[in-house]
Amino acid sequence: MITIHDVAKRAGVSISTVSNVINKNKFVSDDLARRVNAAVQELKYTANPIAQKMKIKHTKTIGIITADLCGLFYPYVLKGMYDVLNTRGYRLNIMDNEGSHDSLGGIKKFQESIDGLIRDRMDGIVFASTVPEEIEAGIIRDIMSLPSFRRSTGFVCIEKNISKYGIDSVFADSETGAKMAVNHLIETGCRRIGHITGPFFVTIVQDRVNGYKKVMKNHGFEVDDNSMIARGDYTHKSGYLAMKDLLRKMPDLDGVFVANDQMSVGAMKALSEAGKRIPEDVKIIGYDDVFISSVLEPSLSTIHVQKYRMGKNAAELLLAQIEGEKEISSEGTAIELEPKLVVRRSTVKNAPDDWILVDW
Repeated sequence: MITIHDVAKRAGVSISTVSNVINKNKFVSDDLARRVNAAVQELKYTANPIAQKMKIKHTKTIGIITADLCGLFYPYVLKGMYDVLNTRGYRLNIMDNEGSHDSLGGIKKFQESIDGLIRDRMDGIVFASTVPEEIEAGIIRDIMSLPSFRRSTGFVCIEKNISKYGIDSVFADSETGAKMAVNHLIETGCRRIGHITGPFFVTIVQDRVNGYKKVMKNHGFEVDDNSMIARGDYTHKSGYLAMKDLLRKMPDLDGVFVANDQMSVGAMKALSEAGKRIPEDVKIIGYDDVFISSVLEPSLSTIHVQKYRMGKNAAELLLAQIEGEKEISSEGTAIELEPKLVVRRSTVKNAPDDWILVDW
């Protein structure tokens, strides 16, 4: 690999002279500049972009860590961030932690992603992960305490609230959303209601399980975790397999609350294969309100999450940190986004199709 030392040797000048010519830091005579540029062309030298970033205060690049870039949820969040950051001249560097559906694997992958983005000197990082919040916050706080850490680097967490650790957070109220979903199933006549969860160690998954259990208990319905709760991993295939498992354990099941719309697609396929009519035999409600929920047949009732606004708010919080409008403190800013029930034909047969809330 050709280095700046090789260029200096070929041109017969000092390394600092080569640096001044390449980076236009200081005036260099025309003769020396010609010699350096000739050496650069002869050796086909390309400056190391990371080394160049080390010399400047801001890279105008924001790191994004998602839990599943191929899922249907995050594109809306990313669009919200992009629309804010692009107008301010920032680029996005996206890292995907998809597949980290076990606790240890998720921690390792998250640590590697954070380390990589810090090494590349991002001006700020927005992150979503499957890592337990106290470990996630600990990783960030450890980095922020390093002597080499740039104090202008910002951090924002999305999907969960870790503001008590001093990290700005934008999140949706998952427990309230789950309660809305299960109450709706009960109001439409369901009495034997199962639940398909996401990866169980994830905070928002636990919040949705808690919401499901609380509503069931408030209405006097017993919940048997082994027979009434099936675990998925947010993919449509896992929703399909979990639904088959629920049908095997709950043959009299008449309602299902699914922790995201993507798993609901698989769950609806399993119900169809079992000869179950939706919503006549089994009513199903999802979570997130992604575009596919309104075009399924029947269309999917769901809980709307303000995904675009989540990304927009996260970007605005990050810029306030980076550009010095907000000081890092022991208590971070918390922005909570309220969920909304969207009733479609998977729970109410003649419901009007609702296209309004979907972020196209």
